[in-house]
Amino acid sequence: MRTSDALGLMLAMALAAPALALDPERAPQTQPTPLQAFRSGTQLYIAGEKDKAFNELRYAAEQGHLLALWKIGRMYAAGDGIKRDDLKAFEYFSRLASENSEESPFTPEARFVASAFVALGSYYLAGIPNTPVKRDIARARDMYNYAASYFGDADAQYRLAQLYLEGVGVNKDPRQALRWLSSAAHKGQYQAQALLGQMLFRGEDTPRQGAQGLMWLTLARDAAAGPEDAWIVRAYDEAFAQASADERALGLIYLQRWMNSPR
Repeated sequence: MRTSDALGLMLAMALAAPALALDPERAPQTQPTPLQAFRSGTQLYIAGEKDKAFNELRYAAEQGHLLALWKIGRMYAAGDGIKRDDLKAFEYFSRLASENSEESPFTPEARFVASAFVALGSYYLAGIPNTPVKRDIARARDMYNYAASYFGDADAQYRLAQLYLEGVGVNKDPRQALRWLSSAAHKGQYQAQALLGQMLFRGEDTPRQGAQGLMWLTLARDAAAGPEDAWIVRAYDEAFAQASADERALGLIYLQRWMNSPR
């Protein structure tokens, strides 16, 4: 399951209790709590009424509701039901991260906080054109590193590994990259699985392990979905074509062990 899917599932699980819809005519003292507004907004979102959902989720976010802050940030970042606005997304993610940076990494909410740090890292890595948010590689690295280290977030670990592989904002360090890739891959981050598999199969900056590399590439290929994942399919096809019969057979054994192991 991809990180976005897991977060969406957690979001749906938050709907355990009945919701109370916002009513503009209701007296101020009877306004819903942030939790009630969040649940109502999420139900409206799932029902496809994204304009109404946005209003209720924004109300909850303004009151500091953690999940609402994350969801509004995601809606602005993707242009999901509203006009895309990366600066507003950045602002919501920034508030979420700053107000919840010490959230225990063992709580369900921790994944949303980590996701906000990853989003901020990506904004700093590229900058947001025509806004005060300029490219700042050092801050991008810090955001990724905090989410990767404190929260153990797999997406952050993958992105941090990329920085070490490419020497962006840090000294190029393939060993560090492999360490972060391995951690993310074992958590199911399919892009990390693909990159780790590619490096192991080719023996890039590490002793060659063809069967292990083929296993990771197989897992990644099965998770690949959109056009942006075409590189993963190509990497798998190239490795499979070059693999020996023994590597293919051993890779299949590794894959079966992986699928049967508890995670």
